Parts: sequence; C-alpha cells; structure tokens
Amino acid sequence: MSLQSRPPIVPVLPDSAPFSAEQRAWLNGFFAAILSTETAPAPMALSAGDAAALMPDISAPAPAEEDDGAPWHDPSMPLPERMALAEGKALPRRMMAAMAQQDCGQCGYVCETYAKALASGAESKLNLCAPGGKETLRMLKQLAAETSAPAEAAPVAEAPAPALAPAAAATGTRENPGEVTFLSRTRLNKAGSEKETWHVEFDLAGSGIDYAAGDSFGVFPVNDPGLVAAVLEALHAPADFPIAGHTLAEVLAREVCLKSAPDALFTLISYLVGGERKAKARALANGEDPDGDAATLDVLAALTKFPGIRPDPEALIECLEPLQPRLYSISSSPVATPGRLTLTVDAVRYDLEGRTRLGVASTFLGDRLAPGTRMKAYIQKAHGFALPQDLAKDIIMVGPGTGIAPFRSFLHERLATRAPGRNWLFFGHQRRETDFFYEDELSGLQAAGCLTRLDTAWSRDGDRKVYVQDRIREAGAELWGWLKDGAHFYVCGDARRMAKDVEQAVADVAATHGGLSAEAAAKFVADLKTAGRYQADVY
Repeated sequence: MSLQSRPPIVPVLPDSAPFSAEQRAWLNGFFAAILSTETAPAPMALSAGDAAALMPDISAPAPAEEDDGAPWHDPSMPLPERMALAEGKALPRRMMAAMAQQDCGQCGYVCETYAKALASGAESKLNLCAPGGKETLRMLKQLAAETSAPAEAAPVAEAPAPALAPAAAATGTRENPGEVTFLSRTRLNKAGSEKETWHVEFDLAGSGIDYAAGDSFGVFPVNDPGLVAAVLEALHAPADFPIAGHTLAEVLAREVCLKSAPDALFTLISYLVGGERKAKARALANGEDPDGDAATLDVLAALTKFPGIRPDPEALIECLEPLQPRLYSISSSPVATPGRLTLTVDAVRYDLEGRTRLGVASTFLGDRLAPGTRMKAYIQKAHGFALPQDLAKDIIMVGPGTGIAPFRSFLHERLATRAPGRNWLFFGHQRRETDFFYEDELSGLQAAGCLTRLDTAWSRDGDRKVYVQDRIREAGAELWGWLKDGAHFYVCGDARRMAKDVEQAVADVAATHGGLSAEAAAKFVADLKTAGRYQADVY
C-alpha cells in the first residue's frame, strides 16, 4: 500500500486520559469519524478542556428512553412491582428500576445515570445504591449477568495518541472531598422524648466546599469501636493483624460495612462449616431465609450464628462491602451563615436480639465525634430540589421530624435574601412538648414576617394520631388557593410512607377544593412535578 493510499492514523485516547470509560468511548468515536476520511485534516493534539468541550454532557440525567416516563420511578413502590413495570425494557431501564428510586445522589449519580453507567460498563460497582441495600444489589447482579459477554477489543493505534493534560479535580466532591471541622452538637429533643435528634454544626474554613440551599452533605463515618471489638472477638483474630498496610481493627473501623451481612460472607462461612450449618449458610448466600432471621443478620450476628469458625481475616475483609459515605440534608443557608454548615440528625439506636444496634453515621455524629475534629466531607448537589428562582413565588414545605432540615435552610435563605414570596411550613412529630424542633427559631421567623403560616401535627399527644397529611387536608381550601396562584410545593422525609401519603393528600385537596375527578387530581399533581413545582427530598 502506498503512503498516499494508506488510511490516516486515528488516535485513541489512552486509559490514563482524565475521562470515564463512557466518555473515552464517545471521544474515540468522534475522532474516528472526523479523521478517517481521505480529506480529513491531520490529527491535532487536544487539551482535556478542548476534548471536554466537544463532548456531550453525559453526567446529566438523560431523557427517558422511548418516552416511557419511567413509571417505576416511585420510592414507595416495592421492587417486584418496579421490575414488572420495566419488564421487556432495555437493560439500562431495568437496572434503573432496580434502584431505590430516591435520586439521593449517595451513589454519586441519580438512579437513571447510575443504571446507564452500569449497563455501559463505565461503572463496575454494583453496590453503590445504599438505600436499595441487599435487595437492589442482588437484582443488579442478576441483570449484570446479561453483560458478561467478552468485551470487543479496543482499536489499536498505529502511533501513540497525544497525552492529554490531567484535569483539575473539583474540591468538595465525593471523589475529592474537602476537610471540615466538627464544631458542636445540640440535642433538639427535650427530656422525656423517645427520640434522640441533634443539631450538628461544622466550620467550612479552608475546605473548598461551597453549597446551596437544598444540597446534601456527605460524611465518611467510622464504625462504632464497640462493634469492631465484638467482631474481632467473634473472628478470634488479633486487632493488629496486618492487612494491606493497615491493621485489621483499622480496616474494620474505617473501610468495610458491618451492617447487613453480604451474600459473599455466607458463601465463605459455608466453606468453613458442614452438615446442616453448611446448608443454612448456602441458603442465606442464595437470598433464602432458613431460620426467619435473615433481615436481622449484620456481620457480627452472621459470625455468631455460626460459632467456632475462624475465617482468614483477609478472606473475610474481601467478602465485606466497602463502608459508604452517608448523606444528610443541609439545614443551614450559605447566605445567612457563610462558612458554616448545619445538619439535623436522628441518632439511630435500637435493641435487637439482645444487642443494641447503632446507626453508623448518625451515632458517629451524635455521640462519638469530638468537637474540633477535622474530617473529610463533600457536597452532593441537589437534583431538582431548590428554591424557585423567582423570589416572589410562594412556597409550601412539608417536613416532619428531621425532614424539617432543608426547610430551615430555605427559611433562613428567604429571610437573608428578603424574598417577598410567602412561606408555609407543615411540621410534625410525636409530642409538642418534647419534639418541637427549632420552636424558638420558627417563632422568630413568624415574628419577622418570613414564616407566613405554620401548621403542626403531633401523633402522640391525643387519642387520635394526627399527621402532616391530616393538616394538609384540613387546610385544603387555603392550600388550593396557594397552588392555583403558582406556589411551589416541597416535601422532605420518609419515602415509603409519609411522602406517598402527602402526595395523596395534595391530590385529595385538588379533588375536594378544585372540583377535579380522582384521575384529574392525580394528573394535577403529576403536572406540578413536570413543571418543577412539586419537589421531593426523600430517604
């Protein structure tokens, strides 16, 4: 072949280029298209910025395929129902249906983009959906088996591709967290409360972290030392056993999840026991529940269920899932308190099978973290949960319990920016006397004219349990007027029960006070969502 007839060399981006696998694939295809013709110009070395400018934004949520509307995208819907709705869809859609549908961002994506990244091979970790837990992980493993065919070999370049300058990583992200200072915690419940809720403050100085009202704060927790000690005892292993440059105790404390026991742990255990115990371990590894206790088995409970085993510490660590960061809705405004950030955190503690179980991050923040401690943290930008750009718009906020967190942020922001729009808050908890979070603050906001209306619901103060959705129906006539005048509606809190009940209450208001049929009322709520006027931050 003569030099003149020889096809031009098409450069391929090296694996070291600062792009994901999906981004590199797109860019390689782009270069191939423009450089593989005889009239194409000679290849040019591109900077990372030039290449990024050419590339479409694949980090943003993609439009729903086939305009299917993702009918499974409902966090209150059980997994089998979601998978039934997605049956027959392309693999990314079925993977999306397997997610927890909260769009919480804890995985570093939203549900749709995490599914697309897994299906394309750009993301290999199947265990990032923390809210979905073991149920989601098992389904994703089943779906991922469809992509197990050998990957097509990448084209080989006839000459080295030009190296791209590394892109500077943004500070304060999950991939590049900043370092903040824990300042203090203040208990929000009064004596006699059945709950333990904390107002937690951080100093952001020098962290490079910037946030907006509606964003979430990601923290990297440490497992409870008492739990780590109990696991070491169950393993019959020394705390200083070396693992990859660390001690076993350090790895158990900071690197692995000790909550729900993963299937791989039961597989390991099945190799160490025999007879009936082997059968039980294998059943648990396959998602079965031979003794009716599978849902209660954390790592320690799994080890004590099969006493006497002595697994190799390194083998055990390889079976456990990595300890994931936890996200909390931010309860402060960067405009009102620049350089400071606050959270509203329920400390999770409950007794089960003769042992007190602890929420990993909630008790880390509410008990074990000492004031002045420097720690890694990051900001998870909100996906469709933010104040209206038009400050004159009215807002209605429903946040029982710790769901008040983002709405404290909203109210402080609206006060600091002197937003003329009206603000209405629904807050609820168990008892007014002990569980009225930020009562003095809310009274002050009312006196300042910032909080236009406050409706409260207390579920344990009377003979009849009263919830925020009941107060919504009671205030239906006025609430309908606000919505018809263009108010934005927000809800924050429990995804499976409260948020679903609140949505139904709003539909009931539309039917009762708007004269709509049940179908038209449901469509009214759906239209609010489409217009960005009904937003949820659920967990």
